[in-house]
Amino acid sequence: MDTPDALYRELVECQQDLLVKFSPEGRLLFVNNAYCEIMGKTREELDGGVFMPSSSEKYSDVLATQMTKLFRSPYACTVEQWIQSPKTGMRCISWAAKSILDEKKNVVAIIANGHDVTRLKQDKKPSRKYDDDLMLVVESGKQLYYSHSPDHVMMYVSPRIRTLLGCRSREGKKSWTDFLTDNPMNAQGLERTLRALSTGRREPPYRLEMKTGEGRNIWVEVNEIPVIRRGKTVAIAGFMEDVTEKMYVEEGEAEAEILFKGVRGPAEKDGGGAGFGFIRSIFSKDKDAAEEETV
Repeated sequence: MDTPDALYRELVECQQDLLVKFSPEGRLLFVNNAYCEIMGKTREELDGGVFMPSSSEKYSDVLATQMTKLFRSPYACTVEQWIQSPKTGMRCISWAAKSILDEKKNVVAIIANGHDVTRLKQDKKPSRKYDDDLMLVVESGKQLYYSHSPDHVMMYVSPRIRTLLGCRSREGKKSWTDFLTDNPMNAQGLERTLRALSTGRREPPYRLEMKTGEGRNIWVEVNEIPVIRRGKTVAIAGFMEDVTEKMYVEEGEAEAEILFKGVRGPAEKDGGGAGFGFIRSIFSKDKDAAEEETV
């Protein structure tokens, strides 16, 4: 009858996952058959070798940062490693590693289980391309998309908004309110945002005055939706549209209407005249029609 140790070793050797044991210095102490096969080497060749020797420089900093967790609580970590297999080419291995401690909580060895997730990574590529294509379609419209946390810290800002406002990703997280002017109308808009956060209900569109990276003021109309998770508003997502020119036109029309009221004749005041709407319609006609009107 096989001993428990023999049964355990047989169980380890028949595993499809990669199983290794290495010293705190990263030297291999044990490898199973699956690890030998993917590395294309024998046990004798791998014995005493360096664990994860094939990782590219691109991932070295990430691996090093994650593996520091093996020497402090929780004494465990999960990392992904791309390796070049002589038989199957580039493979992505997801490692779950755990430290073995002595009575003084010193790390004496580390055991790791590696699972090949290459196919999963490959399956994600079409989905990622679809997401990129969808974002391209979204960004090509006139609306500019963004989201911010309940305390107004930017979570996502479309590239076009970053260009417009002159904010750069390397500057770190900034508040949405950093780009607002001191126009009193902005306070009314922020009240709507706070109301949406507290009630979880969508507010009607409103306008804000913002300062661009070039130092000029623009008007935007924002349309926001509270993002609810487990009954709590965790973010605000929305889109905005530059309505600066529209605002100028509306202000001009309002001023013209006020001026027109002051110069109306008696017939117009009694309702007999055409009013401002008629005057505006004259200027919207083509040149020939305008000449006919004035003959």
